Amino acid sequence: MKEIQDFINQMSTKFGGVPKFIHAENNSNNIYYSGPYFDDKELSAMIESIMFGNWFSSGEKVNIFEKEFSKKFKTAYSVMVNSGSSANLAMIYALKKYFNWKNNDEIILSVVGFPTTLSPIIVNNLKPVFIDIEFDTLNFDLNKIEEKITKLTRAIFVSPVLGNPPNFNKLIELCKKHNIKLVLDNCDSLGSKWEGKYLNEYAVASSCSFYPAHHITTGEGGMVSSNNKEIIKIARSMSSWGRDCTCVGIENLLSNGTCNKRFSKWLPEQDIIIDHKYVFTNLGYNLKPLDLQGAIGSVQLSKFEEIFTKRVLHKNKIQQILENNLDIKIINDIPGAIVSWFGIPIICKTKEIKRKLVKELELNKIQTRNYFSGNILLHSAYKHLDDWKLYPNANKVLENVFFIGCSPIYTQKNFDYINKVTKEIIL
Repeated sequence: MKEIQDFINQMSTKFGGVPKFIHAENNSNNIYYSGPYFDDKELSAMIESIMFGNWFSSGEKVNIFEKEFSKKFKTAYSVMVNSGSSANLAMIYALKKYFNWKNNDEIILSVVGFPTTLSPIIVNNLKPVFIDIEFDTLNFDLNKIEEKITKLTRAIFVSPVLGNPPNFNKLIELCKKHNIKLVLDNCDSLGSKWEGKYLNEYAVASSCSFYPAHHITTGEGGMVSSNNKEIIKIARSMSSWGRDCTCVGIENLLSNGTCNKRFSKWLPEQDIIIDHKYVFTNLGYNLKPLDLQGAIGSVQLSKFEEIFTKRVLHKNKIQQILENNLDIKIINDIPGAIVSWFGIPIICKTKEIKRKLVKELELNKIQTRNYFSGNILLHSAYKHLDDWKLYPNANKVLENVFFIGCSPIYTQKNFDYINKVTKEIIL
């Protein structure tokens, strides 16, 4: 809208240019490991939603984004929440209820990863069963999974490392053989494929994050997706105070709801007529996003292929620079996979090499990050769950492994700078 663009132009003039956070490229020597791939289209969509939208909290823009996201990634249903962590929480809750999993039923996952893949298992009174990693991919060792499967195993929860999936054929085979579910934490791997299909197409349900570091961003935000309508219905309810009403977006303006019986006798033991919006059938929280985040998400989604292409190109460029200049190992995608890289995983031969390399990169303003928690059992919040000594490869992660970015905001100037800095590092 003209009014929106005029406002953006006025702000740009007043503050000396377009705000830095919406630049689509990074032209400085600060090499952030990631960042939003924004321009004025996101800003315009956000302002339009605030000034002219019917909702401030989750509404029609969010509902539109949910449908667009589902169509793009070839899944039937999606519900947007306020973070990828919340997406995992709502997803595990919904899966447990839909499949009637019992307390202490078991979920298999990697012992290395991000805490919010693990925490929803614990808070939903399920039992995490850990698998050590392999150093060829840094994913959990598929050859160690079957020995951990018991009569209580209900699912394998896979979280591909920085976008790079393990062999999905083996995972699917294991799930079919033992009649268990494949669940996907897709927060770091949005757009990654296995044998031509998106990873989420193989899972009973998947989560996604729209944190600023991830492939697309809405500032904060997340998504739960599934081809099972009931799973998404439960996840939506859980993230919306636990209420039974399923109206979304503009449907909330219908005086009698989409069920055509909004004011009815909803409580079976009470002879009273009440509003369906205040009937609660799930344990619930308010995990809803703002409607402006849905507006931003739709714009970001339209740029996804551009972002994906740049991430792959930038990973390859930086990998070549690093391998030419340093004696390190960088993880590659395995045959069958097309990886939507979140970062560049680097393995050092010794902890001393890692320590020195990280120090030099950080001093030169090239951001580094741990491969998340390393062995999660080393951390005080989780050490009671199992014996960390049983996972020897995981125990090497914090000593030998880290990652740097392959962000779509990088320019040739950034690549030249990385080359200059790493050429001067002596390990």
